[in-house]
Amino acid sequence: MNTSNLHTQNSQATHHDDLYVLREDSNQVATLTLNRPKQFNALSSDMLGALQDHLNDIAKDSGIQVVVIAAMGKAFCAGHNLKEMRATTDRAFYKALFDQCSQVMLTINSMPQVVIAKVQGIATAAGCQLVSACDLAVASETAKFATSGINVGLFCSTPSVAVSRNLPRKQAFEMLITGEFIDAETALHQGLINRVAVEGQLDIALHSLIDVIVSKSPIAVTTGKRMFYKQLDMSLPEAYNFAGEVMVDNMMTADVAEGIDAFIEKRSATWQGR
Repeated sequence: MNTSNLHTQNSQATHHDDLYVLREDSNQVATLTLNRPKQFNALSSDMLGALQDHLNDIAKDSGIQVVVIAAMGKAFCAGHNLKEMRATTDRAFYKALFDQCSQVMLTINSMPQVVIAKVQGIATAAGCQLVSACDLAVASETAKFATSGINVGLFCSTPSVAVSRNLPRKQAFEMLITGEFIDAETALHQGLINRVAVEGQLDIALHSLIDVIVSKSPIAVTTGKRMFYKQLDMSLPEAYNFAGEVMVDNMMTADVAEGIDAFIEKRSATWQGR
């Protein structure tokens, strides 16, 4: 990657000097790397704040088409920071923390860019939620996934929102109620992730997926992501009506005219961007 285009957190935030999350941009792709390996990249309040700031900045950046959420160290993300949660046994603190986490997940779904989780190690509890919230996920064959709050007496309620929207109902509930790990192949089969990479080839698998996405019309990708999530909560007739309106609007864009002409003329399309 082009390390000359390395971004760190916005200096306006007090926790940003600690580099909880690293940002690096290259070829229309922004990579956000969770940078607390000794803490297994736990989603502390500071980690969530740093991640939220980066996502907000990227959402406004028309030069970025894909966001990768990666992690330093052996673990992708071990969920919330349990020591932080025990240090402040205050209901208001817990409510603020879970609201903060939920907002990060909602931002991932609502931002125009495609967000891909790059999972190199374990993803547990809210870490599994983070994988589930991403639009796509690529994992190493050694990665493992669990919603393990149940093991400490805490049902993973907020992670269940994302997990249950990825996995079939019974498989999702089994993960949530047992806290047991599933391996990458099982996660692939059940729908939690999209691709599994053999050891040492995670970057290759990730970039083969990225290359396909960035080759498409940016406005079609942005339109498609927004439409996809919105129609999920509609009745079937409402979804078709909404989808038809979106297709009409999409057809009126210059990129569609260019794409169809390029197909007919057997040449590569030149996209205008979103």
